[in-house]
Amino acid sequence: MSIRLHIERLVLDGFELDAAQGPALQAAVQAEVSRLLMERGLGDGYRQSGALAYVRGADFQVPASAAPEPLGREIGAAVHRSLLP
Repeated sequence: MSIRLHIERLVLDGFELDAAQGPALQAAVQAEVSRLLMERGLGDGYRQSGALAYVRGADFQVPASAAPEPLGREIGAAVHRSLLP
């Protein structure tokens, strides 16, 4: 099975990140989503072929001062939760 996930825009209100931290955040989100998809897969509703225009991410909580890596892991986990039943 091949999965292609494209996040066009990620808006984080209330977090203190500068532009230089963006690549580390992106890498952490990507790594966590990939890891969770490999370990736990997708919900049954997403196992069929086809594209989805929009999936609302699940909620998550981290301190506003969180570094990019832990923040990215939490975002990645929230994305994965949104892909489960």
